[in-house]
Amino acid sequence: MMKNLLMALGVALLVSAAAVADDTRTERVHFKKGATSATVEDTIKGYQSVDYVLGARAGQSMNVSMATDNSANYFNILAPGKNDEAMFIGSTSGNQFEGALPANGDYKIRVYLMRSAARRGEAANYRLEMIIND
Repeated sequence: MMKNLLMALGVALLVSAAAVADDTRTERVHFKKGATSATVEDTIKGYQSVDYVLGARAGQSMNVSMATDNSANYFNILAPGKNDEAMFIGSTSGNQFEGALPANGDYKIRVYLMRSAARRGEAANYRLEMIIND
């Protein structure tokens, strides 16, 4: 009986994690011709998150900053080929990143709400600026 209960709990956790993961929207970021930056303004609510994907080369400099009306709203940066391992974690480092990029490829800037705010169904309006220079 205990084994069945543990198995049912495990399945419920997997379904919950999948439901949260399914609430991630992906948007490709395109810089206008000759521009080195792009800005997006959007809103997320609850467990929603957005992956902004932009291509860059190793050695280029990336600067990302976010202004938001919710103190539980952050972004992480994931290097090419990484899905769950962030090279920058906003909740511990703040809403400003500047640094040289380690690899060629698509970087994800994942905008999200902390779980405590998501659980309460809070929303966040944000403005995300992304700059890439040689």
